[in-house]
Amino acid sequence: MSAACVADILPVILCGGSGTRLWPASRASMPKQFARLVDPKFSTFQATAQRVADPATFARAAVIASSEARFIVAEQLAQVGLSADIVLEPQGRDSAAAVAVAALHAARRNPETVVLIMAADHVIGDTAAFVRAVSAAAVGARAGYTMTLGVEPTRPATDYGYIRRGAPLPEAEGAARVERFVEKPDAAGAERLIAEGALWNSGYFLFRADLMLAELEAHAPDVLAGARAALDAAVTDLDFVRLDAAAFARAPKISIDYAVMERTTRAGVLPVSFPWSDVGTWDAVWQVLPQDAQGNALRGRVELIETRNSLIHSEGDGLTTVVGLDDVVVVSTPDAVLVASKARSGEVKELVATLRANAHPEADAHLRMYRPWGWYQRIDIGERFQVKRIQVTPGGRLSLQKHHHRAEHWVVVRGTAEVTINDRVVLVHENEAVYLPIGSMHRLTNPGKIPLELIEVQVGSYTGEDDIIRVEDIYGR
Repeated sequence: MSAACVADILPVILCGGSGTRLWPASRASMPKQFARLVDPKFSTFQATAQRVADPATFARAAVIASSEARFIVAEQLAQVGLSADIVLEPQGRDSAAAVAVAALHAARRNPETVVLIMAADHVIGDTAAFVRAVSAAAVGARAGYTMTLGVEPTRPATDYGYIRRGAPLPEAEGAARVERFVEKPDAAGAERLIAEGALWNSGYFLFRADLMLAELEAHAPDVLAGARAALDAAVTDLDFVRLDAAAFARAPKISIDYAVMERTTRAGVLPVSFPWSDVGTWDAVWQVLPQDAQGNALRGRVELIETRNSLIHSEGDGLTTVVGLDDVVVVSTPDAVLVASKARSGEVKELVATLRANAHPEADAHLRMYRPWGWYQRIDIGERFQVKRIQVTPGGRLSLQKHHHRAEHWVVVRGTAEVTINDRVVLVHENEAVYLPIGSMHRLTNPGKIPLELIEVQVGSYTGEDDIIRVEDIYGR
């Protein structure tokens, strides 16, 4: 196979999902695909993007993400020196609509482009083996099959779907036709499937753009119609492509598995044996992390006594200690702590639903909240006051805004702030402060080359985030 042929593979990274089973480290404000839960240097999204970055093998990647995650996506790509076409979903419509958008996007480039659909939150232990498998599966995709990668099982997992293999696929060496997709089984069913040679369903798909569009037209025409209308009416906003909200909402909410893969007669599977996990639960995180002699996987400041086969994840400066426990998950963050048995860690999703029902803000919001200009973190809050630490990236600019219920005091502790107060613009340096009265029109900009850090003290009858009246915002919020 020629290098030019292989380079026709267009990777599309799907960034949906909030990863609630990995609460409290993963929350709606920073889902698991953007958190550094496995690798202390890179998020799984960054690792996924780097995996398909070789221009000799892959075309420029596309990312399909929620509008809320757009600046996290752009910033994390920039951190690893990559760029991509970023398409924004106005709302989640499950994977079929996202795949339809991906196929339409690829067809505009070349109808016979081979598209690789990837999840942003998977861990793969051998990048070279993954690239070889994708190149091999692409042969079947070019021959007219929708190919998937089926992982050789290493345990009777009940948290994965399975694929039954059929007859060999002559068009792609080592591949087979898909006989049937099987839903997540119970323990006995998983053992039986493995004995029969079934594979884990990885959720990776490769297909020619024109053929996937034909499959969608045949099996899910409403999904395709909604996606096409949303892309046709899309607008470009900064470096993002925003799908039309009204049109996209008309696409039925259904997975690509149900919409196409379980209905098509041209599905193929290539068995692969590289280390793989969708890290969907804390138990799965424990399985992919290095473990000590007692079987413990440790992150952060941790001390243990007589503890075995456990995951202890400690964030921030706090010390987390565990005594005399086996097969547990302990996750400590600056504002929330989870303690659970490893075996029942999948039930964290139900816990988060309870937290939301009881109006706990920690269900979805981290203590540190990321914004397109940087981040802020609450230090203290009480009646009529709130204290925050704020960091603004070089060139970052907050919206021009005012508040009806609070005044603000800004103390610069690092860098230089350019502050607009009504019709004045002043520079505030380290160890200097500025006062913003209630109702004043104000804006904060970092004109320097280093991150700007300041302490913000809010004083007033109400300090909620919804007491922000934005007049102008370069980020389109």
